[in-house]
Amino acid sequence: MPVAVYMLGLAVFSLGTSEFMLSGLLPPIAADMDVSIPQAGLLISAFAVGMVVGAPLLAVATLRLPRRATLVALLSVFGLGQVAGALAPNYELLFVSRVVSALACAGFWALGAAVAVATVPVTARARALAVMIGGLSIANVLGVPAGAFLGEHFGWRSAFWAVAAASAVALVGVVALIPRIPVPEERPKVSKEFRIYADRQVWLAIVATALAGGGVFCFFSYLAPLLTDVAGLADSWVPAVLALFGVGALVGSTVGGRLADRHLFGVLLSGTAASTVLLVALALTAGIPAAVIALSFLLGASAFGTAPALNARMFDVAGAAPTLAAATVTASFNLGNAGGPWLGGLVIDAGYGFTATAWAGAALTAVAIGTLAVSLRMHRRTPTRVVAGSAAGPSDVPSGVLSGTPSPAEATAAATTAAAAAAAGRGDGGGDGREDAAR
Repeated sequence: MPVAVYMLGLAVFSLGTSEFMLSGLLPPIAADMDVSIPQAGLLISAFAVGMVVGAPLLAVATLRLPRRATLVALLSVFGLGQVAGALAPNYELLFVSRVVSALACAGFWALGAAVAVATVPVTARARALAVMIGGLSIANVLGVPAGAFLGEHFGWRSAFWAVAAASAVALVGVVALIPRIPVPEERPKVSKEFRIYADRQVWLAIVATALAGGGVFCFFSYLAPLLTDVAGLADSWVPAVLALFGVGALVGSTVGGRLADRHLFGVLLSGTAASTVLLVALALTAGIPAAVIALSFLLGASAFGTAPALNARMFDVAGAAPTLAAATVTASFNLGNAGGPWLGGLVIDAGYGFTATAWAGAALTAVAIGTLAVSLRMHRRTPTRVVAGSAAGPSDVPSGVLSGTPSPAEATAAATTAAAAAAAGRGDGGGDGREDAAR
């Protein structure tokens, strides 16, 4: 795997820590800002909404800009947003800082995913995306628990300062290690990229991704108060359980990334079904500390185990528009990250308690299973087609992409042809193998 992909994963670590660390900081933020815990939970939704809006908009706006320079600019804005959050004197300004940070984070995610896909062979796309998602997993293992620890001992603002420092380190790494990838001679056409939305399979992938992510984060966003108020654990247990969820996420993304390239629908359906079962089990055993701790680990594994497959599925059905495909899958995940905490807040405000977030999450993931089943049925009837341009055959893919070491001049242009070849069923048995595995 090229070192650039690992560098992108390191940058994603700081982004992911910021996105998810509020799950362990809601009680102190709510107390300091004089708002309820569900209101504080809207800060998670605010970040997710910023990601939903920012991913496609910034993907289109930066489509013709130099890749590395754009990544540097977005990461810089993100770091400044963390500083603004640390200094925010009231809830409203903190809310705005989260949205601004999310916009920059969305742009980095979308562009970073396209760059990662451009630097590896067609058959290694899910593994490359798994490295980036691994940054999120490590954020859950280290960053989120560390944020909760800092919040408990030094105040919640210290967690924001820590993320700002981590983003500065990542910025240095991006400048030093990401190769210069010039804009291809044939500039990408926005109108061509937008044709992906004419495909029903793209919309099914969007819905499935949003529901799968939303179901998990409907519960996970309120895990900290559930641990203390329902399971009866001390506050000191919260960072440890969050870390355990993160360990599960790291294991899941690693295994899922390796399996998804060969058994795409198998990973999607089994992983989402496992999340549904685990959420139901959490709802039934929320008052038993040992059960909640063990199930949190397993939920992290199942949720992040499907993430590489969900990413890869979007690149399959929208492969001829790799930048917008990356933006779309980023927006899809964050539709779930916005809707999940919002739905969780609704059931809590309705008086059903923190346990009800697990039931609500299970309902969302159950619908996701149905959506995936429809997508699989359509996939079996009609092979995935490229809707944003003509498909490329294996001979059309630059040799650097097939070897996994494209030159800087080839990298961006190669993403389109490589992804298109894969989406068209590239004659190497890859597409058929996935369908057979799903059966």
